[in-house]
Amino acid sequence: MNVAAPSVRLDLRAGEAEIELVVGGYAFAYASALVLGGRLGDLFGHRRLFTTGMVAFAITSALCGVAQTPEELIAARLLQGLSAALMLPQVLAVISAESEGSGRARAMAWYGVAAGAGSIAGQVFGGLLVTADVAGLGWRLIFLINLPIGAVGAVAALRVLPARPSARTTANARLDPLGALGLAVGVALLLVPLTVGRSSGWPLWTWISLLAAVPVLALTIRWQRVLQTGGGQPLLELSLLRARSFRTGLVANFAFMLFFGSYMFTLALLLQTGLGLDAFRAGLAFAPAGVTFSASALLAPRLVARHGAGVLVGGSLLTAAGLVILAAVAGHGSSIAAIVTISALISLGNGLVLPSLVGAALLDVPAAHVGAAAGALTTTQQFASAAGVAVIGTLYFEAAGTDAGTGMAWSASVDAGLVLAVAAAVVYGAIIRRAPPEIRTAGLPTAR
Repeated sequence: MNVAAPSVRLDLRAGEAEIELVVGGYAFAYASALVLGGRLGDLFGHRRLFTTGMVAFAITSALCGVAQTPEELIAARLLQGLSAALMLPQVLAVISAESEGSGRARAMAWYGVAAGAGSIAGQVFGGLLVTADVAGLGWRLIFLINLPIGAVGAVAALRVLPARPSARTTANARLDPLGALGLAVGVALLLVPLTVGRSSGWPLWTWISLLAAVPVLALTIRWQRVLQTGGGQPLLELSLLRARSFRTGLVANFAFMLFFGSYMFTLALLLQTGLGLDAFRAGLAFAPAGVTFSASALLAPRLVARHGAGVLVGGSLLTAAGLVILAAVAGHGSSIAAIVTISALISLGNGLVLPSLVGAALLDVPAAHVGAAAGALTTTQQFASAAGVAVIGTLYFEAAGTDAGTGMAWSASVDAGLVLAVAAAVVYGAIIRRAPPEIRTAGLPTAR
């Protein structure tokens, strides 16, 4: 979607805010329903929820592919995000239930590698599909291709995934619809005005919405405490915040995904609107970054097991250095080769951080609550990704004007500060010490 954004904007005559909602709305819907999707898997079976989510994802992708207006595409993307929230949590649940010890460590490490590399590979294949313009479909093909993929995925899941209930499922699992609604409404009240506020001139309703988010989220948290005190099963397990590694890990994950979501979005815009690349060449420009990410991500688990938090700090500093260089050269008519080289350097650092960052935050979490903690962290990641597109994307458009390089310079500078915050959180929390390998190498999905 990132590399297709300029084509969508031209074809549907969409504005800046609408394009940001097309990209960020998916992550918002995904984040809002992710924990609920995990609970549904506990109640009704992980294979059933995975296949249901996969089929729903294919159907909603088709709705995206036939959208005729920006509003229709935004609505379809929201539904697509909800479908993903049914599907993705079941993957980690099955890994946790069907493996243990070193086997789980390897599975989690590969999962982190696949998720991060996939988010970059999507840029390459997305650009290829848009440029191929098969049957005149253009950008619509990036969604319609999910129909055969969804069919194959659903059939494979029925054949491969275990039919019996997961070991993670408990007999007293409960849903918390009020908590899920409160979380979704609170997130919407924050993200919508942040996304469309600048382009619409910050009308009164945007400020009212931002203010209203505070009591809505406060009441949601209060309800979670009431449930927990009464012996219920809240959507958000607030007692997890007592674990220091989880608190600092939450901050580190939020800062990293705030950077990552906005970086992928603004870099795709720079390559096309600033450097004049078509969708395929812009996507292909991400290929070296995919190679460096995969290489460092595969090495990261062993390095972390040997050197601990220093690997995450070093990777963060490497990413921050790349972003500082990008900010310095982007506003001065830099070449495509320079941008591609710098993005590969940034991804080299990202690969050292991303596969282990989430698992590190689970270090001090009691075993009985690891599933809830993983769900909360994934929700935080996806909300941060959407917020990054909305907030830093707005900064990019504001600073860019007629010069995309200037916009990239400003957004990359902010991103560098966020990555330095990740390093600071890791150092402060010492969130990787001597820990079981399945905790050290755990990774969670970030792809959009």
